[in-house]
Amino acid sequence: MSKKIVIIGAVAAGPKAASRLKRLRPDWDVTMVDQDNLISYGGCGIPYYVSGDVSDESELRATSFHVVRDAGFFEYSKGVRVLTRTRALAIDREKKQVQVRNLDSGEEQHLPYDYLMLATGAKPFELPIAGMKLDGVFTIADLHKAIEIKARIAQGKVSRAVVIGGGAIGIEMAEALTDLWGIETTLLELAPQLLPKLVDRHFAAMLKKHLEDKGVAVFTRESAAELLDDGQGRVCGVKTAQRTLEADLVIVAAGVRPRSELAKAAGLDVAPWGGIRVNQRLQTTDPAIYAAGDCIAATSLITGRETFAPLGSLANREGRVVADNMAGIPSLFRGICGSFIMKAFERCIAATGLTYEAALAEGFEADYALTSPSDRAHFFPDQAVVILQLVFDRRSRRVLGLQAFGMMNDSISARVDTAAALIAKGGLIEDFGLVEMAYAPPFSSAIDSINAAGYVAENMCDNRLRRVDLDRFLAWMEDMSIEPSWAVLDLRHPLDSAPYVEKYGADRWMALEYGQVRRRYDELSPDTTYIILCNAGTRSYEVQVFLDHLGKCDSMVLCGGLNVISRLGVDWLLK
Repeated sequence: MSKKIVIIGAVAAGPKAASRLKRLRPDWDVTMVDQDNLISYGGCGIPYYVSGDVSDESELRATSFHVVRDAGFFEYSKGVRVLTRTRALAIDREKKQVQVRNLDSGEEQHLPYDYLMLATGAKPFELPIAGMKLDGVFTIADLHKAIEIKARIAQGKVSRAVVIGGGAIGIEMAEALTDLWGIETTLLELAPQLLPKLVDRHFAAMLKKHLEDKGVAVFTRESAAELLDDGQGRVCGVKTAQRTLEADLVIVAAGVRPRSELAKAAGLDVAPWGGIRVNQRLQTTDPAIYAAGDCIAATSLITGRETFAPLGSLANREGRVVADNMAGIPSLFRGICGSFIMKAFERCIAATGLTYEAALAEGFEADYALTSPSDRAHFFPDQAVVILQLVFDRRSRRVLGLQAFGMMNDSISARVDTAAALIAKGGLIEDFGLVEMAYAPPFSSAIDSINAAGYVAENMCDNRLRRVDLDRFLAWMEDMSIEPSWAVLDLRHPLDSAPYVEKYGADRWMALEYGQVRRRYDELSPDTTYIILCNAGTRSYEVQVFLDHLGKCDSMVLCGGLNVISRLGVDWLLK
């Protein structure tokens, strides 16, 4: 029997559910409602449209066979009716109908439904400061804003820009402005680091250094206090507690919040922070109403807690689950690991699962294995270092997260995607050490980098490897008096270690090349705690095992070695 389906929201989850439903139930009456006239677009591609990587906005709305997904496309190609420029005003759950208003004509009507889907998405957070309404101030709310930003840049109206917010969108927009257009760009982030809650501090520091190397001025622990008016209603600058920045374009990318007002007004259960609560079938507290996409409270597969994950990839998968369940095909969306990946100029940063800090806060007996192997066979041309951090629980040996930083290629996505699949299934350290990865020298090493990270974690968990915490080591390098018994044991070539020995002295920075340790170990002081250091950490671990064998057990390994240190921008090491 034919049913009436109403879907509120037509960007990602809504169009996916509508199209899937018409394939499963061609006789059903499916209607999508959206307050915009531009629908079914790739919002995550907006920074790349602004940068010029995507030449025209229509490409973000086109299918893989280059047909624009507008209302006519859905009606004639999919059999789905679309009401654009139409706002949903209220849900009458008892009568099972939605009150809507056409924003152009003002005409109102009631749409009856057997099943209703809420795909209302998220809205950008607007800062509670003066000047937010000035001309030249933009939030990345929709495709219209992106079109206007690019038009102003192309017309030569922008020479200086400030991006407020150091999350993924803010960083991508800062890159877009700087890389192609050569705009003098400043990035502000209120938190102590970029990508707060997504990566740990040292990964954020590596990203910050690369952005600064590419010409983006980055200020953390700093945000806008006021947007300045040029006297004619246009923005001319941003004032913070520390400085005043000139700007003819300000992009506010301070995060997004779920659009759940409609659901809340209808009496559906909504989390205090705004996410619509759903079960694994993506039903709300009303079984006839489903929700998907950026408006819902998702479930973390690691902690079991509610979480927020506004990503188009998740929205599409959730849309399919909604359609299946409406059509009578049992389908579950069990939750998420929280995976993300982004490019920043020539670098890539990605993560899945929990950060080390988040794992500690959740009560896990957390630790992390930091490694810096090559992203492909070490002998292959153009191989490069990739930094990986495996976060795990010492009690259960369960892996909780993986972070990666390296060159802009596919090596990071392959490892993070593999980690997400393993973590979603409760993968242990041993699973990471044994997971089979496709191998050929242009793509990976014979011992894959994700396997190597698992091996390091296993050695740590079994107390064969003792590491020094990176933050603790860096603090000591700034003030060696805090650990008077420490010294570095540098295993690198003498030409590499010589500048450090000259600066810090042989008593604090001892150079003993890897191949000479077994012959000259008796030169080591019995009263010194040695921080063993090499480029990546592999040789350091071997030397630690050898010294332990001799009874010299007072040593720690700097995991990741100089490969990590050099990417943190700690130039004071040699100043």
